[in-house]
Amino acid sequence: MVPYVNMNMVRFNREEVRDILVSMVVIAGVFAYVFSGKNIQTALVLLPATLITVGLGFVLHEIAHKLMAIRYGFWAEYRLWLEGLLLALVTAYFGFVFAAPGAVYIHGNYIERDVNGKISLAGPLTNIILAIMFLMVSTVLPSPINQVAFLGYAVNSFLALFNLIPLAVLDGAKVFRWNPLIWLLAAAAAFGLTFNSML
Repeated sequence: MVPYVNMNMVRFNREEVRDILVSMVVIAGVFAYVFSGKNIQTALVLLPATLITVGLGFVLHEIAHKLMAIRYGFWAEYRLWLEGLLLALVTAYFGFVFAAPGAVYIHGNYIERDVNGKISLAGPLTNIILAIMFLMVSTVLPSPINQVAFLGYAVNSFLALFNLIPLAVLDGAKVFRWNPLIWLLAAAAAFGLTFNSML
């Protein structure tokens, strides 16, 4: 039986915290820029909202990977990918966002397929949970605050769906290799939430 995460084993060094914060601010910034119609002044107004919705979703997604890896006895640390951040900035200039700001790197002995699948599922599952929480909150908050919560719902739904695509280095490929049925259930939930956010 795998033990619960021992919080004494969870460490964030200075470089890791810096990388997480830089990634979070850049991701929130490019989404604010795109949502604003590429208007810098409007983007600055939107930035607090995207920090809460997009930035929080990104950070908790990565921390979920880290905690699940630590749960299985591995060393895990988030590392910024400069080229991915630059790609986010370039794509935002053209009016859309494609971002790969960094990832949690896991070190240790050979990672079994089921363990790797569970570690990979933790990120998208976190976004699904966040999406549902944001949706519930959006139904009870007054306007226009409820629109920020709905944005959190829509963005986290999409983040889950995108990361569950079973291609290349995305989480979905590892989850699918581990258990296609669990991948299908998670992907269906993410798709349903994303589709509903567009209605």
